[in-house]
Amino acid sequence: MAARILLVAPAMTPALRRAAFEDGESIEAAAAVRAGRLAETLPGSARALVSPTVRCGETARALGLEEVAEEPAFARLDVGRWRGRTLEEVAGGEPEALAAWSGDSGAAPHGGESVRELCARVAGWLDSVGAGLDGRTLAVVEPEVVRAVVLHALGAPEGAFWRIDVPPLSGTEVSGRAGRWNLRLGTALVPPVP
Repeated sequence: MAARILLVAPAMTPALRRAAFEDGESIEAAAAVRAGRLAETLPGSARALVSPTVRCGETARALGLEEVAEEPAFARLDVGRWRGRTLEEVAGGEPEALAAWSGDSGAAPHGGESVRELCARVAGWLDSVGAGLDGRTLAVVEPEVVRAVVLHALGAPEGAFWRIDVPPLSGTEVSGRAGRWNLRLGTALVPPVP
């Protein structure tokens, strides 16, 4: 049986609204309500996984997921000293560093993790652990984890990382096994009309 993994991006946070690097903020109250309405539209799954972040854990609870395991490979991209700062602040104070980081997947001028390292971590999990998961897995993961999965599934270059938009509470699905992943776009996560 092929592994099927539905990746759900976390709900909106104040940091995301400010275009700030995530710093452990809770999801917005309205976003939690919206996630709660999505709960009944999610397909059944054999297991639920979550990125080890506040916003992913809260989103999983709002989606009604009760038995959820944190997956360290799904940790957010470590942005080092930029954590909690807005993109505008970083651009104003470290324009060369920001340009290097956004233009070179191996760069980590913030002292954290490079995009290349994140992609390798996620690809390693997908090919070693993910391929062995029978049936459907639902995973509430950071947007950068979704980007890394998409790149790996398509064999796309790391330079395309920043060209993938992952809206809050969106779904992306992959199925297959190590070495051969299929990407399914357009997984509808639409809340029922009240």
